[in-house]
Amino acid sequence: MKTRSLLGRSARIAAVLTAALGLAVAAAPLTGTAQAQEAATGTLSFSGDSGEYVTGGRSATYTAGEVQQFDVQGATDGSAVGTTVVTNEGERWTLHLAAPDGQRLTEGTTYTGALRWPYAQPQDPELEFGEDTRWCNSSTGSFTVSHIAFGPYGYVREIDATFEQYCDGATVPARGELHARMPEPPAELALGLTLDSAGKVDPHTGRITVQGSVTCNKQAQVTVSGNVDQVQKDATAVGYYQTTVACTPGAPVPWTVSLTSIEPGTAFRSGAATLRGAAKADDRDWPVTVNTGQQTTQVTLDKA
Repeated sequence: MKTRSLLGRSARIAAVLTAALGLAVAAAPLTGTAQAQEAATGTLSFSGDSGEYVTGGRSATYTAGEVQQFDVQGATDGSAVGTTVVTNEGERWTLHLAAPDGQRLTEGTTYTGALRWPYAQPQDPELEFGEDTRWCNSSTGSFTVSHIAFGPYGYVREIDATFEQYCDGATVPARGELHARMPEPPAELALGLTLDSAGKVDPHTGRITVQGSVTCNKQAQVTVSGNVDQVQKDATAVGYYQTTVACTPGAPVPWTVSLTSIEPGTAFRSGAATLRGAAKADDRDWPVTVNTGQQTTQVTLDKA
């Protein structure tokens, strides 16, 4: 069975991807939907003949900017679009359009035989239209996507679609149209990481201090982690570190960590060592974690 909402439907995909990709170098999905955004311009209109249950036989048009809410949200894989309109009277209208599993919504395509959850099977398109107090128990219908444009991670830039829904075996349909244009999508998070080639070592304790900096194009809580190893004549000293940096754009933000060797009977000494590190952060605007991937540099440990 398919799931009802964008979040439910795509969460299965996101869970599989997250498990498979782990700490991917570029970005790994965290959820199955892009963040809902208020439409810059748009209308949701519908009509129904006498006896049509969802519309109550009436017609209405709701315009972005003239209602309490006019949100549009897309699935990260481009398979679905959901719209929520809250009227000034407090009515909450929802429209959900989805292609069959494994397909993207495609411009110029009419999707026939559309069903609603939980009756839609993986091969079926999904159509759900209703208001919080007026939903079909089951429905059939079709919809046409005359125009659609996606941004990053399923962000819906533009959509024009029409739909027709028959509720609970009725012979009279609800018909409607969705037209929406969204604001320019937020920038995707970009991270940079540098590892300094100079460090310090306390000859009495073997504790070392290493450092570097991170850069970002927008605010982010960045986790920097890695290790230092030093091959010595009779052993190898190894230490691990992790720190969090509040990164702000405009200039490199420094970080510094201190650590000791975890290998029994070893301690860091002055001289050459290998410093490794990687930085990652959740994008505050997109359902992704950005990872710089591991970097390596040779660091000279001087006596503190």
